[in-house]
Amino acid sequence: MVRPYAVKGQKRKKNKTERYDKEEEENQGFVEELEEDNGTKKKKLKSVVTESDEDKDKAEAAAEELAGIPVNLNDKQQQGDNKNGQGVIFILEKAFLEVAKVGKSYQLLNSEDHANFLKKNNRNLAEYRPDISHQAILNILDSPLNKAGKLKALYVRTEKGVLIEIKPHVRIPRTFKRFAGIMLQLLQKLSISAVGKREKLLRVIKNPVTQYLPVNSRKIGLVSHSSEKLVDMHDYVATLDNDATLVFVVGAMAHGKIESDYIEDFISISGYPLSAAYCITRITNALERKHKIV
Repeated sequence: MVRPYAVKGQKRKKNKTERYDKEEEENQGFVEELEEDNGTKKKKLKSVVTESDEDKDKAEAAAEELAGIPVNLNDKQQQGDNKNGQGVIFILEKAFLEVAKVGKSYQLLNSEDHANFLKKNNRNLAEYRPDISHQAILNILDSPLNKAGKLKALYVRTEKGVLIEIKPHVRIPRTFKRFAGIMLQLLQKLSISAVGKREKLLRVIKNPVTQYLPVNSRKIGLVSHSSEKLVDMHDYVATLDNDATLVFVVGAMAHGKIESDYIEDFISISGYPLSAAYCITRITNALERKHKIV
């Protein structure tokens, strides 16, 4: 007698798409994607972020770097923060810090690593230079002016209008790769805190930036070398009021100029084109000489 075979039912397939969509709704941040609609590409600003395994690895790598960020101010920085007036604030305008989905993961776009992606999506390669912001931030935070407690605040506003606050006592990573990882995490999670502390060292805040500036502040914008008002930086800061908080607005882009309504005075500090990092160096050197900071 032949044993009859049992009739097997069809296996139930897992709906991976539904699970993917469910996870996608749980994570929010600032990203921009390109979608295809009837053969044409459309640009859409999304408020959801899918965190792949590669994204998690990058986030963990960034978190490891955060463990080395100091949260204790030195005595001079504490005195500078608590002191009214006599300080300086830097604002970096039009910083190209943009996150997009490249392949299966979200990355901070730059012209060197994502040239093919940018060309495919009709983007200008010359504009995607987050390294300019990296160098400028390092020059500000590494200056003796900051270590002496004269830096009151540092703000970065991206080309897309996202406003970021960076605490003066943050130790930003020296390598661009780790800096890109932290900026990626910041734009997705909206804030970064030191390990074991509640203080948010980097965070996304609401616009406009003017609501965070002191009432007695003087807003100074740096423009192209072709400007009519060419000044010697040492002579210029010597004439400024000692009781006012100086706000310097510097463009963090490769080309173009800053245009902001809140700037009271536009100046040029050299007859030659200078990088944002070197412009900041000239400003900090002049202020250090004025305050006799060695």
